[in-house]
Amino acid sequence: MNIRATRRRRGLILGAALTALGLLLAGCAAEPRASAPSTGPFDLTTKNVRARPRIDPVPEAVAALQASGFTPAKSGTLTVAHAPFTPPILFLAEDDNKTILGSDADFAQLIADGLGLTYAPKSVSWADWPLGVQSGKYDIGASNITVTEERKDLFDFATYRDDVVSFAVAKDSAITRISEAKDVSGKKVVVGSGTNQEKVLLGWFAANEAAGLPPGEAVYFDDVAAATLALTSGRVDATLGPNATNAYRAATTGETKLVGAINGGYPANAEIGAVTAKGNGLAEPIRLVLNSLIADGTYAKVLKRWSVEVEGLDVSLVNPPGLPRE
Repeated sequence: MNIRATRRRRGLILGAALTALGLLLAGCAAEPRASAPSTGPFDLTTKNVRARPRIDPVPEAVAALQASGFTPAKSGTLTVAHAPFTPPILFLAEDDNKTILGSDADFAQLIADGLGLTYAPKSVSWADWPLGVQSGKYDIGASNITVTEERKDLFDFATYRDDVVSFAVAKDSAITRISEAKDVSGKKVVVGSGTNQEKVLLGWFAANEAAGLPPGEAVYFDDVAAATLALTSGRVDATLGPNATNAYRAATTGETKLVGAINGGYPANAEIGAVTAKGNGLAEPIRLVLNSLIADGTYAKVLKRWSVEVEGLDVSLVNPPGLPRE
């Protein structure tokens, strides 16, 4: 069975996790430094690092790395740029405010292990990773970075997660499913301005209007807490934001529920990837590591560890079709 076709058929997918709002586009901007509540199923201290899945070097990937001619920024080390501001993707441990935790840190550790290199995470601002990766200061960027056709001009990608956004409603809401345009007809939906999910939502509103239905209304907040309060108080009907952030907040607050999810590039498919400088030979060895993780089950352990199972890929690809140019 064709893997890409299988994933396309997956289409609109429903999650079962609870959620709260994430206003920013997954992979396209870092949100303001977020607090990481100590309640819920996550260990948010430096002890979390000891629970990370680890692997031995993957011989095929090590051989491909040696054949590629790639030279790390520091010999024997994989230097990784992270923007650690968005739980559960990347954030700083609550007990030292410098150890980087999250799903992308776990994947970066495993990539380094599989390549036979030492993982060296570097905390950077979102704006700093592109030049740092291009210049060779960082070997890769792993910060929830979405594959786009424009970025592929300058970088190579090895994908490790689907870009998924989700709809959330208040815990006691009568809404049980949002999967198509008519489900948001007449609804007030909070969404981040300038994001891909806003494009999807406005497109659905336009489709409703064309069909003679009440279109719906997009609502905007600069503050996540204010948006969540609007949702839980009934002033808005739903929110649409990045799934990973939503699932994390839901698990730690229990105030909302997830009622539907779609790919962040809808109707196209968008994926999240580890980013390397264009043509430096590193993307293919990383792909080999990631596919080894998928095959042996380690990949699924990381997704489950951070409650982002819905974002799992069937296979890692180098430079798949990305979001189209503006």
